[in-house]
Amino acid sequence: MTPEDARARLNALRQELLDHSDASSEDRKPVELDQQSVGRLSRQDSMQVQAMAKAANARRVQELRRIDAALARIDEDEFGWCVECGEAIEPPRLEIDPAAPRCAACA
Repeated sequence: MTPEDARARLNALRQELLDHSDASSEDRKPVELDQQSVGRLSRQDSMQVQAMAKAANARRVQELRRIDAALARIDEDEFGWCVECGEAIEPPRLEIDPAAPRCAACA
């Protein structure tokens, strides 16, 4: 995988994650405590949905950091090299995950 191909895939993945984050922003909002409009069980369900949405967003943020780090490695001409041992990362590994920072041995 060339750095240009990786950059295109990483940018597409990054945009997809940002779109998902925007789409789920309503679920992460605080749950209203008004029992007149929402029953107790409905509020608990809403709180569970909120907790799951926040956890999913935390995973997206972590993946965005990995993608940004990979894009920085491309900019620094270090894409495809293990950040630990400095050896080349196997091409099939980069095909599966272009944000992979380590070779299989170091991972």
